[in-house]
Amino acid sequence: MTTDGPRNLGDLQLAILHALWQSGEAAVAQVHTALADRGLALTTIATMLRKMEEKGLVTHRENGRQFLYRAKVEPDLVQRNMVGDLVSRLFDGDPLELVNHLLRAGEIELDELEDLRRRVADAEDSGRAGGRAGHDGKEGA
Repeated sequence: MTTDGPRNLGDLQLAILHALWQSGEAAVAQVHTALADRGLALTTIATMLRKMEEKGLVTHRENGRQFLYRAKVEPDLVQRNMVGDLVSRLFDGDPLELVNHLLRAGEIELDELEDLRRRVADAEDSGRAGGRAGHDGKEGA
């Protein structure tokens, strides 16, 4: 795994991470129960957890004869990397194209659009303030 975080996680890996993020820590059987709707064998979950540990996505501790797993990666890092990968692969690295796609596809409701406008304005304000501070800091270096 790279230092900037996981990319290209499979559906099962992501589902396991979600289960661990929700519980904080879980045994294989608990993860299996959380993913019961998938109809997977307990051994499949155990194997996937071992593979995910090898990749640095999860870690475990022993509690008697049981391994308790927890996620080593934070949800925001996974989201950031997976969205970045999506933008790179499907939208030629242009995040604006992703937003345009969501708008054209009707995936963003009008009330969400107003919230998006406020967030953009806030980001612009923060960028202006951060840009000045960053520039001043560089000149003093």
